[in-house]
Amino acid sequence: MSLTVNKRERIKYYIMEKIFRGQDNIIGRASEAFGISKQTVYKYVKELIQCGAVEKIGNGNYVLAQTVDATFRYDLQAEKLEEDTIYNETLKTYIQNMNENVVKIWQYSFTEMVNNAIDHADGCELSIYIRQNALYTWVNIVDNGVGIFQKIAGYYDYRSLDDAILSLFKGKLTTDKENHSGEGIFFTSKVMDHFAAISSDKMFSQNNTYETINDLETQSKGIGKLKGKPGTVIIMSLANNVNRTLREVFDMYSTVDGGFDTTSIPMRQICDGGYPVSRSQAKRLYFGFEKFKKVILDFSGVEDMGQGFAHELFCVFKRKHPEIILECINTNENVDKMLQHVIGED
Repeated sequence: MSLTVNKRERIKYYIMEKIFRGQDNIIGRASEAFGISKQTVYKYVKELIQCGAVEKIGNGNYVLAQTVDATFRYDLQAEKLEEDTIYNETLKTYIQNMNENVVKIWQYSFTEMVNNAIDHADGCELSIYIRQNALYTWVNIVDNGVGIFQKIAGYYDYRSLDDAILSLFKGKLTTDKENHSGEGIFFTSKVMDHFAAISSDKMFSQNNTYETINDLETQSKGIGKLKGKPGTVIIMSLANNVNRTLREVFDMYSTVDGGFDTTSIPMRQICDGGYPVSRSQAKRLYFGFEKFKKVILDFSGVEDMGQGFAHELFCVFKRKHPEIILECINTNENVDKMLQHVIGED
């Protein structure tokens, strides 16, 4: 019985995903998953090799072929350097035949990040690196300027880079209020499959909804090589056939009239050791909350919460700003008990 075109494409996609993830016994896995013979799986692997999507590197071993490996450089001090022109000269060529939703996500994210480099980096060189295979597209945007975290920390007089990083990714934070809304990084980090910003030996990364802040020395050798380097590195990757739309992500954090009024905070990342304990931590956390109508506090990975922190945030701050909704998600029993305790006392 011949398979439908749709099923054949699903089988091929499955094969490429397993190859990309480095899993073994690709032929056997695909045969079992789809109830087809190994001979049929080999046939589809051969077709993927013939079309240039997959490369055979040994007996039964395969890798996804890198179909794009392009680098572009620009002078950040040049006059009339514009992000849409750079997009048209670089990334557009490699994504223009993808589905409209994918093109819109890339166009928004790429131009926002390039514009940040043009307007804020205070550097002299901008580099764009584009890599692509049959499943994903990666873009790295690199400048040799001041560094995004250091610039934010200096402008707002933060005591640490981690405080600057956290505030930056709340959204609506910018060093140029006349020309920027501060929303670009926030929404770009949410809409990408993977997003990372590296600067001043720190890295903020988001993989779908999971966010982390790390020192570079704890990262892989490739990322660790950026330690001590000036400027900012933005890393973005997106599946070539992703289903979500830019509008869906905007709507998650917006009112019905399109206003950006909601933000989300990964609580585990805001405090040393992942333990929110002190009033000073709470005060640093809620700096800028007044710009939003709703703040989602994600307690994933937080085992407990101190009374001082909880009282400062959920009592002191709430008395001053009763109009702001603080929504707690992914809490455990210990966190819930502390919330009930301080709210009951207030």
